[in-house]
Amino acid sequence: MLDRLRTVLAHDTDRPAILGTTRAGRPRTRATRGQLHDLTEGYARALHHRGLRAGDTLGVAAIPGPAALALMLAAHRLGLRTAILDPQAGPDVLLARLRLATPALVVADGAAQALASWAAPLARRVHLALPPLGDLAPVATLGRRWPGAAPALEIPGGPPPPVYEGDGDAVIVFTSGTTSSPRAVVHSRAGLDAGMQAVTDLVRPDAESPVAGGTFFVLAPALVAGAPVAMPAGRPHTLARQLAHLHPQATYLTPPELRAALDAGTRFSGRVYSGSAPVSAALLGRVRDAGATEAWGVYALTEVFPAAAVESREKIAFDGGGDLLGALLPGVSARLDAAGVLELRAPQMCDRYLGAAPHEWVSTGDIARLETPHVILSGRAKDMILRAAENIYPGLYEPSLHVPGVALALLVGVPAADQDETVAAVIELQPGASETAVRAALRDPLTRMGDARPDHLVFAPVPTSGRSRKPDRAAASALAAAHIADTR
Repeated sequence: MLDRLRTVLAHDTDRPAILGTTRAGRPRTRATRGQLHDLTEGYARALHHRGLRAGDTLGVAAIPGPAALALMLAAHRLGLRTAILDPQAGPDVLLARLRLATPALVVADGAAQALASWAAPLARRVHLALPPLGDLAPVATLGRRWPGAAPALEIPGGPPPPVYEGDGDAVIVFTSGTTSSPRAVVHSRAGLDAGMQAVTDLVRPDAESPVAGGTFFVLAPALVAGAPVAMPAGRPHTLARQLAHLHPQATYLTPPELRAALDAGTRFSGRVYSGSAPVSAALLGRVRDAGATEAWGVYALTEVFPAAAVESREKIAFDGGGDLLGALLPGVSARLDAAGVLELRAPQMCDRYLGAAPHEWVSTGDIARLETPHVILSGRAKDMILRAAENIYPGLYEPSLHVPGVALALLVGVPAADQDETVAAVIELQPGASETAVRAALRDPLTRMGDARPDHLVFAPVPTSGRSRKPDRAAASALAAAHIADTR
């Protein structure tokens, strides 16, 4: 698909490819198809000129946009392996990841380099930090240079280098793991292509109207289909105005982004997709009520993207225990291990963890049950709560807590005596919702939870973490513990 993308960008060169937005929410062209093509070819010459060859690793620390996309396409053109560097991981973890990936070159935009130097004190206040990027690899600047930044990634003249046509590693995406043992997910070129084809089949983009979304798995399929891609505005009220002007055929936002957009009064059009964190039936229902023709929850992991999907109507109608993730996508196989943990195998699964043997199956860490072709989630194995010698899996019960007025709800364990735990429900209200009304609506669901009924209800914003702002269960547990201590 990425090979096709480079080809199609060379045609209809004046058509918009990447759209941004003004403060008023009106779309503006950030790059035409021709500009994106020329930038890709230029970066390929630049990386080749710097001595990078097929199989080498390129570290990338850049804000998503035309330049970052062109750099990724250029790396793929040359057969390089791209390692994605996330400033939110913290400097110690990033240093460990750099040591593991050993990039031949790190390309970073000016903002990322500022986080590692003169802007570091300010960045730490908002939990962003990078180590000195030049400590373990040479650095080049992507786009505009900021004060103190490394030399620019200069684009030389001359013919383009040959296109790499084999398989091999395509991208390294870091996930969980610790400073001493980072986990690096390695996707092959064939696996990456299969993932983007699966997204294409699910989203069904065409050339008639824009697609809104900022991830690589959204950008490439949409551009291949001929659709311009709009990078979603970061501010919810601006996003609301942006989508009102665009009327996109499809929109991809994470659940926290969706909740913020809905709270800002956003109206949707076409199909809306959400993943990277749990997507409740209530949230999908709110999206449909806000104008979407379809609202989809997508089950995906860093290791397998995507794996299953469910549309709002089916998820809302589901009355069984647990969280309906939907039907497995074509080509995806599933099984349960002896502990009930879901394992997946698919053309779009990662090849391996860096330094480990290739996967035959990927363990998701999710407790689930299989009702062919559907997957129903009971919870994360590591999130299990132990109370009075009974195992409680939060994912089995959390969907029932999403009554009207609840934006997000987590069931967490709070340490108690003798290594036991008490159970707390941390409940975030929608703007304007009444705590009294929500408590009344929760009476029946809490009664039906039986032995898993929480000992405490904590009404507070649910803590989130990471780039996709997933619910942070450890932080939620600490919040609940503080609340319990204050009310004693």
